[in-house]
Amino acid sequence: MELKKDSNAVSIDMLLIVHSEKRRAAQGMHSDRQADPGAPPQRRGLQGVGNGIRKWQKLEGNDLYGTHLTVEVHPQDTMPQLLKKFSLAKRDKNGNTRPRQPGGKDAHAYPWDRSSLKSMPLDLRQFEKLDTYASQVMVKSGLDELVNDLLQETHSDLERVRAIWIWICHHIEYDIEAAQEKDRQAFKLTDILRTQKTNCDGYAELFEKMCRIAGVQCMTVPGYSKGFGYQTGQSFSGEFDHVWNAVYLEGRWHLVDSTWGSGLVDTTTSKFTFLYNEFYFLTHPALFIEDHFPDNKNWQLLKPPQSLRQFENNMYHKSEFYNKGMLSAHPETSMIRTVNGKATITMESCAPTLFMFMLNGKQEHGLLSLRKNGMKLDIYPPTMGTHKLQIFAKGNSDIYSSVLEYTLKCNYVDLGVRLPAELHQPMGPSWFSEQMGILKPSHPDPIIHTSDGRCSITFGVEEGISVLASLHGDDGLITEETQRRYIFQLHREKRTELKVQLPRAGKFALKIFVKKRQEPGNYVFVFNYLLCCSNTKVKWPMFPESFGNWGQDNELLEPLAGVLPANRNVPFKLKLHGVAKALVKGQDTWPLTLNSEGYWEGSCSTAGCQDVYVMVLENANHNFYSYILKYKVSDQ
Repeated sequence: MELKKDSNAVSIDMLLIVHSEKRRAAQGMHSDRQADPGAPPQRRGLQGVGNGIRKWQKLEGNDLYGTHLTVEVHPQDTMPQLLKKFSLAKRDKNGNTRPRQPGGKDAHAYPWDRSSLKSMPLDLRQFEKLDTYASQVMVKSGLDELVNDLLQETHSDLERVRAIWIWICHHIEYDIEAAQEKDRQAFKLTDILRTQKTNCDGYAELFEKMCRIAGVQCMTVPGYSKGFGYQTGQSFSGEFDHVWNAVYLEGRWHLVDSTWGSGLVDTTTSKFTFLYNEFYFLTHPALFIEDHFPDNKNWQLLKPPQSLRQFENNMYHKSEFYNKGMLSAHPETSMIRTVNGKATITMESCAPTLFMFMLNGKQEHGLLSLRKNGMKLDIYPPTMGTHKLQIFAKGNSDIYSSVLEYTLKCNYVDLGVRLPAELHQPMGPSWFSEQMGILKPSHPDPIIHTSDGRCSITFGVEEGISVLASLHGDDGLITEETQRRYIFQLHREKRTELKVQLPRAGKFALKIFVKKRQEPGNYVFVFNYLLCCSNTKVKWPMFPESFGNWGQDNELLEPLAGVLPANRNVPFKLKLHGVAKALVKGQDTWPLTLNSEGYWEGSCSTAGCQDVYVMVLENANHNFYSYILKYKVSDQ
């Protein structure tokens, strides 16, 4: 309040602070607490420290804000002059201009509209140079000098906030020991700079102080969080467990969490690791609410705001869910009950990506198939009770990250859907198998049913790609040595055929691998089929063993069984390319002749021998024959 001066008047500046009755009562309960003279001013509701986090009590009213005014005292016999100007400047407890409280124009629509992960348009590439600079700035003396150094390469409030954010996320370590101690005093900013360690409250206070030095309005927001130690479905009550910040940029409030932006705590070792997380910088409020619930609903920056019950019950999508490009998941509840022993989960992503899952820590009991933009998972818990399901996505990186967790409740187990342990993910052909060179498969579905225990699968193969397949079951009949002997691979022009014979009824995993012929290294797993046969009479033998000289375009018509009957004349018919002569060798040698259709034909007696070989002479001028096929002869 500015008054016209009078020679007999005395001017006094005052800060008028008004408390609600409930507020004064709450403060009175703690008036006898001794304050640390070196500690920073206490914020509202600070109740000491527990678990390394300042405990925030839920009280009515805002921070200690007052109205600054000037009072003039006049002699009793004089009349004060008329007011020339009347002004009320809202200021905080330190005399700084009070930031505007969030209002309607700060609110974003809920639920998320999928437009952006950020609360304002950002091109992160514009920060590349600034991020590199800010991450390398070192502390020389105090906080003011540090902020001044950080601002050397900035030209806007957004860049000032970005520089402060990057520095904190790359230099301040989460103090696990402090977080686990009880009744620890609040961190001093000087100690945070010296040790470069703090808890979440220290992160938020440091961020706010640095922003204010930089001339950017910033607030500290306490609340509940779904962070380290959070259990799916837990409820929240009592003291708040986390603190974060809001910054005022371009006429609107935005949310940041530098604690979670700096790294993570390993749940098994309880050790902190620096791992920068861009997600928590200016996060879209409709996404921030998934794991941050503020004490004041206005700081949700949402329209409509969410209730605490909604926060507790809503599906928790980790930051990696969005970092990996996920858009949605179904079911939208973290607790799923199986129906007839089965649960189905689908996910939608903004681009094709690879997924995997773990049920109780193992990649078993599920069928995961890739879609163009997402995936579908059918899960079959092996026992009744409660199970933990984790879903991982690869995104644009080479590392799978956990993006979603479900709790499964199973009250029925369908024993008829036991899946092979070797059934890996993904199931069936997809955009990924096409990317790896396998085209236009004859069986687009991941499950193949066969009534007689045999099937034939064909697909196109890109030039220069080699294909390898193996069959896997759970009963021990198929060993590591024989897992490829129940598959016979044929090549016709640019298509590959896999002839499969099952050794018995049951379920089998047929794995498909590929490799570029001209490149070193091993074959890479691409996908698998699930082969199902319920015919208990099925008992097919293995195919003959093939050697390296078995050509890409060769074709075997007969015999297909790898075990030949004893004391029999067995007919042979093959299509062999680029050979001068062919023969079958048992106890004796029987030549094969080339017919008019291009097939080599003949017969062989299995009497007196244990093995039979098909051999070829590739050059008529040489006498060296190569083995291409091997058969066993039955003992009976």
